[in-house]
Amino acid sequence: MGCFSCFSSHGKAPKKRKNCRRKQSVSLHSGSLKPQQQHHYPAPPPSENPKGNQVQNEAEKENEIGGKNNIAAKTFTFRELATATKNFREECLIGEGGFGRVYKGKLDKISQVVAVKQLDRNGLQGNREFLVEVLMLSLLHHKNLVNLIGYCADGDQRLLVYEYMPLGSLEDHLLDLPADRKALDWATRMKVALGAAKGLEYLHDKANPPVIYRDLKASNILLDNDFNAKLSDFGLAKLGPVGDKSHVSSRVMGTYGYCAPEYQRTGQLTLKSDVYSFGVVLLELITGKRVIDDTRPANQQNLVTWACTIFKEPTKFMDLADPLLGRDFPVRSLNQAVAVAAMCLHEEAMVRPLISDVVTALSFLGAEATHSSSLSLSSIDDPSLIVSDQNLINQSKSNDEEIAEARQRAVAEAIEWGSSSKQNAAASRRGSCSSL
Repeated sequence: MGCFSCFSSHGKAPKKRKNCRRKQSVSLHSGSLKPQQQHHYPAPPPSENPKGNQVQNEAEKENEIGGKNNIAAKTFTFRELATATKNFREECLIGEGGFGRVYKGKLDKISQVVAVKQLDRNGLQGNREFLVEVLMLSLLHHKNLVNLIGYCADGDQRLLVYEYMPLGSLEDHLLDLPADRKALDWATRMKVALGAAKGLEYLHDKANPPVIYRDLKASNILLDNDFNAKLSDFGLAKLGPVGDKSHVSSRVMGTYGYCAPEYQRTGQLTLKSDVYSFGVVLLELITGKRVIDDTRPANQQNLVTWACTIFKEPTKFMDLADPLLGRDFPVRSLNQAVAVAAMCLHEEAMVRPLISDVVTALSFLGAEATHSSSLSLSSIDDPSLIVSDQNLINQSKSNDEEIAEARQRAVAEAIEWGSSSKQNAAASRRGSCSSL
């Protein structure tokens, strides 16, 4: 990742370290993965690992100088978190993945139920990703981003403390459902999609500099009791291009099936890379199918490849609908959701919409899904129900004068941000030159 201290005028950039390639995410929620064997770890002396102290010192330095940036992450001792999770007992284990284990715990001093992510000391997430996630979630605050409560960097222990999300991840409620679990209805699916899109919109349009999330997938979208979506797991997040730059270069990381094709080919990362990943998640919401599944017929094992053949024939959009929906949804809303997914999944990054336009379109679809009754299946052949990709955005914009005014304000803000960003970059370069 680039210089994270760009978020703070006095911050010091953390040193780069080599990282292992990421393979699997850990969800910070309940019931998503089968509990494993019980493990108990003694509390390490706080100064036995110089690298651990360096990570903690750098994070604490950001805390000290980051008051203007609303850094609110607390530091916890290993013993405090061990007590909160009953010494990391099996009964508290709620998830496990390539980076370590996640436990449910209760912090008595703040009277709050939390999710404690204990990174495997020999696992895939290194000190750099740990620091990135601490700083990212300390500096970025939005209702559609998971809330980081604090962290622990005692010795060689690395733990992150998050708000507890009782409904788990989107993956738990959408993919490979057990027979006794009810499928999400259409309105809830569109609500989750809109929440995830708003989280990305904040990262892309409101954060300064912009942030590329780089790991959007169903298991990283967490849900509260009302199915409000929050993005989690920011270890792979990267600062986006600023000024005249069109992309940032990066080693290809992420989850197979969700990565944009141009990023996989070239390592060039843009905000549109996240838009592609969002298109994959939206397609999973529409179909109820995993993006990659080798148990399906050969021509359907890659969900995006299969769906792209249907995108060209709008009269077949119903073939994409999750059978568990029971065809209980507005057909117009389905058609338009498929059109949005097709736009996001376009092979050419420049053709994909901005995430702010996706939010506009999904706001329109969400309202329609909530207030419209399902149309009869015979109406699917009605040409008026099929909208082109660009017409969808135009229709949703013109549908409400308030939305149009909001979009104008957003454009004005973007222009103002672009101007100030270039000025800040120029001032930074002058400052660097004068210090030589």
